[in-house]
Amino acid sequence: MQELIFEQTGLPLEVLQLKESPIPTPKSHEVLVKVKARNINPSDIMFVRGMYGITPKLPSSAGFEASGVVEQGDEGGKVKAGTRVMFTAIGTWREYVCVPAALVIPVPPQMSDEVACQAFVNPMTAYGMIEESGLRAGEWLLITAGASAFGKFALQMAKSKGIKVAATVRHDAQKEVLESLGADLVVNTETEKLQKVVPEKTDGGVQVIFDAVGGILGAKALACLRPKGKMMVFGALALENMPVNSGLLIFKNLRIEGFWLSTWVEELAPGARMKAFQTVFGFLMKEDSKIDIEGKYPLSEFKAALEAYEKLGRNGKILLVSE
Repeated sequence: MQELIFEQTGLPLEVLQLKESPIPTPKSHEVLVKVKARNINPSDIMFVRGMYGITPKLPSSAGFEASGVVEQGDEGGKVKAGTRVMFTAIGTWREYVCVPAALVIPVPPQMSDEVACQAFVNPMTAYGMIEESGLRAGEWLLITAGASAFGKFALQMAKSKGIKVAATVRHDAQKEVLESLGADLVVNTETEKLQKVVPEKTDGGVQVIFDAVGGILGAKALACLRPKGKMMVFGALALENMPVNSGLLIFKNLRIEGFWLSTWVEELAPGARMKAFQTVFGFLMKEDSKIDIEGKYPLSEFKAALEAYEKLGRNGKILLVSE
């Protein structure tokens, strides 16, 4: 089988290699999945660079999320061969992956592989953060990196609850995309002063921020909170820590807290976890839900896929698909 492997951490274009390897043999509790589609998320890039919360055991494959077809079921018969599934695992950028049967999720018949491979990390994070935010209809949410896949999911889910949404972008073309999805305010941080525009347009600031960026932009976003507001941090796209204004925290009584999907899902009661999956899948299968795909590349063209991923102003997901 083909698989993308890195033997040392670094920039993906420099350290990833396409190799031929034997198809893995599943253990008794595992299923063997023939992978059909995988997406490229910021967490995948950070993992390869050695900057993620999980340290790679080298040599390692990359990728955390995928969809495919079970080629060999588990010995207990929980998941049978031929079942279409989505799953998360460490190292999905390969043709075959062994996954515990208890951790694969059957794909609804009407959901494509291209949607299924991105049906967990971003939409589930968006759902979880909205649930934890405490936001109510009529209140304001600010999303940094609003044109990202997460940003678009969070925007659509928040609007369905009557929440007002502001978002940041770096290109005017992305403004139009987010406004078409229902954003109430979109700020181009390359040409507009975020900490001035947002308080002016939101009657004093937003109640909650979902921050994927950190760094200087994160600090500017923090200044957009109204008193007793909350920033929920779930990413670090800027690859630098956010300088925090202690005076803002004290005198406006602000809070900053982290959100990591893996921990949140693990702590859910079974009923709440089932509700989360049902809600997210229902959203993904609605006719008016917008799920953008910018390009699809086979594993053999991974370098072109990574270059497309890095393209400025990109408005959709880059997928690695089976040839």
